[in-house]
Amino acid sequence: MNIEITARHFDLTPELKEHVEKEIAGLTRYFENIISSEVILDVEKYRQTAEIKVRVYKDVLTGKTDSNDMYASIENAIDKVKGQLKKYKDKLKDKRPEEISETLERVTKPDTDVDGVDI
Repeated sequence: MNIEITARHFDLTPELKEHVEKEIAGLTRYFENIISSEVILDVEKYRQTAEIKVRVYKDVLTGKTDSNDMYASIENAIDKVKGQLKKYKDKLKDKRPEEISETLERVTKPDTDVDGVDI
């Protein structure tokens, strides 16, 4: 998984970078097929914002929060993305049996000629 971290209006410390990478790696516990993630950390006066974008198969899941503490902002954004990953995984589980049954119907259905006569 590719992790891209951007720090706006402040210098990114190694401890903060390590914390972000550890939290993003922990997301694979909820969904294994994460393609990439982008983390944008921003400081404006007293407000510290963390925005996390996680790219999965066809979607991009986003969590954005702000608070007075950057670590708290990161934790809250991670929690939002966790919830979205759980919901995304449930959607895939619900969708998959239908796709499998449709595929089986096409495979087991006998081929018919144009006149409707079995071949």
